Amino acid sequence: MSAYKSDFLRVLAERGFIHQVSDAEGLDAKAAAGALTAYVGFDATAPSLHIGNLLTIMMLRWLQKSGHHPIALMGGGTSKIGDPSGKDTSRTLLTGAQIEANIASIRTVFSRFLDFDAGAIMADNAEWLDRLHYIPFLRDVGRHFTINKMLTFDSVKLRLEREQPLTFLEFNYMILQAYDFVELYKRHGCILQMGGSDQWGNIVNGIDLGRRLLNVQLFALTTPLLTTSSGSKMGKTETGAVWLNADAMSPYEYWQFWRNCEDGDVGRLLKLFTELPLDEIARLGGLKGQELNEAKKVLATEATTLLHGRAAAEQAAETARRTFEEGRQIKGGGLRVNDVAVTDEKMVLTPRDLTPEGVIKLSLGRKRHVLLKPV
Repeated sequence: MSAYKSDFLRVLAERGFIHQVSDAEGLDAKAAAGALTAYVGFDATAPSLHIGNLLTIMMLRWLQKSGHHPIALMGGGTSKIGDPSGKDTSRTLLTGAQIEANIASIRTVFSRFLDFDAGAIMADNAEWLDRLHYIPFLRDVGRHFTINKMLTFDSVKLRLEREQPLTFLEFNYMILQAYDFVELYKRHGCILQMGGSDQWGNIVNGIDLGRRLLNVQLFALTTPLLTTSSGSKMGKTETGAVWLNADAMSPYEYWQFWRNCEDGDVGRLLKLFTELPLDEIARLGGLKGQELNEAKKVLATEATTLLHGRAAAEQAAETARRTFEEGRQIKGGGLRVNDVAVTDEKMVLTPRDLTPEGVIKLSLGRKRHVLLKPV
């Protein structure tokens, strides 16, 4: 559908969030008629979410800003198994205490994007999954899933094609995720699950289970895979994943990640990860040459503001300006190029300083790093 009637789907479409919708017309009618409830599920397998989760977090934010009710579902139960989607090997099993600590650490990120005082909910599927009785669950829910169909899903096919083991524990993950959707419908009237494009099959399972168990219509909406204009997966840096918690990645490092995006990605990233008006985004995305660097700074500051607050974002921008526009700190070996201390104050960077990855790594102290790319 190109012309959505609801504010929610129109905003998502205009900003590039939509990859697939199970019933676009039906969902649009529901969203236009009144407030609906939707959820996104998140792993609790690490103390912080990463930038790959930010796309769906932004969708929950736009959902609430459009007058609807978002649910951030933490996988306190399913994280005891681990989602096999896109994985060649099984995840390391975590203890209940580790998962609870991870959820507590992650909770602070959601409070930046969602207003829990205005109806947003942070739920945990351990609340119902930990209480399931195995035999009744198999009789009531498991009978609606055929092995034939389960073998066709990418999360299973990937392992089998590569001759990697898929445990029976992981094989059950898709059933539990489908059950989450049904449970959230019963508890909160939730009719929409959103997620990344790799979750399409799992979400459709939930839609089918809702129809079979409760005779209700549920909906699915997925986002496109987040890649750079050069085709690589977004969210990886030389130092690892781009984490959302400040204790895992400082606001300054986070700001620098956005500042160093590829030229061809500026407009798209402004649409997805800031709330600037579309006409302003069009203007910024249309800048060329050195002026485009100003657009990148706007992207970095606005994206960092959403996660860490305006003060932290502006401090990161000012630190970058002092460091890289007012001169570098060389005395005492404080500045390093590709991890080698700089001793010559007149040193000039040349193409010979590029790493095999085509970047130059500048480090100021132990915590501030930036990757320079030739324009």
